[in-house]
Amino acid sequence: MPDLPASFRAYVVDKPDGAAFMRGLRTLTPAHLPPGEVTVQVEWSGVNFKDGLAARADGRVARSYPLIPGIDLAGTVVASEDDAFPVGTGVLANGYEIGTARHGGYGELARIPSGWVVPLPAGLTARDAMAIGTAGFTAAMSVQALEERGLRPGDGPVLVTGASGGVGSTAVAILASRGHEVWAATGKADQAGRLTDLGAAGILTREAVTAPGRHLDSARWAGAVDTVGAATLPYVLRTLRVDAAVASSGNASGAELVTTVFPFILRGVALLGMDSANMAIGPRRALWNRLATDLAPHGMDAGIAEVTLDTLDPALDAIVAGQARGRWVVRVSG
Repeated sequence: MPDLPASFRAYVVDKPDGAAFMRGLRTLTPAHLPPGEVTVQVEWSGVNFKDGLAARADGRVARSYPLIPGIDLAGTVVASEDDAFPVGTGVLANGYEIGTARHGGYGELARIPSGWVVPLPAGLTARDAMAIGTAGFTAAMSVQALEERGLRPGDGPVLVTGASGGVGSTAVAILASRGHEVWAATGKADQAGRLTDLGAAGILTREAVTAPGRHLDSARWAGAVDTVGAATLPYVLRTLRVDAAVASSGNASGAELVTTVFPFILRGVALLGMDSANMAIGPRRALWNRLATDLAPHGMDAGIAEVTLDTLDPALDAIVAGQARGRWVVRVSG
């Protein structure tokens, strides 16, 4: 096995027995890394809602301490026990237990099982991959699920809630690039121009998608991507067209869903849950390849902001506070 550096920097959250929650930079050694066949020099990671929760004492995401958060990462293999991933290979990883139960992307080194590793798709740099990140992966997963259920361009308008966030804005970009008529719902009026540039045909205010309604309202949407949860999903369900579906991936506004059975039994709508953490590795690799080709989210560069391990704290706090406008990428090393 090639020589690894004697130490590396990592952003760590910790809650020692009897001590207060703490977070910040530490110097670790490769011995601190968990078992796994592939060791990666992490070059880029991202800031996701789950990462923001992991960095809070009350976040209920970290399942062990100390923990290096970062649920996605991209970089170069520096040690490997799997011939499929020789040293020097560009790779990425997201989901599974990364950044929640085992050390993740906010360290200059990461060690992961080879069965969780995705070869970096042709045409994507490590930074490109993390500009897409788990948020973009979830958006692509949502679009793929809707289209597999039958949604086609020309079927009618498709709604995206929480459209100014990472998942929402990427979903707008992917849907628009595939020829769908996309409507973006956002509570951030200053983001209307950016969402229009990404391809949104229309903008809805937060109030329009959170106001109380009847058991069934006028059928409007041929499909939807909901990234918000409790506040918006009831509206989406009661305004979907017959046999339409919503891909649900977020709970930023809360986890409780208050609705009725009427959308399901009178319009045959479907609620599709998007679990990006546990997708099997074969479909995961295939979807990442699509993110480099036909599901590439064009026009996202203007919504990307860079931070480093030294400047990570404000972004982690902001994403939990609902202040995300696009996506943060984290320059970890290199």
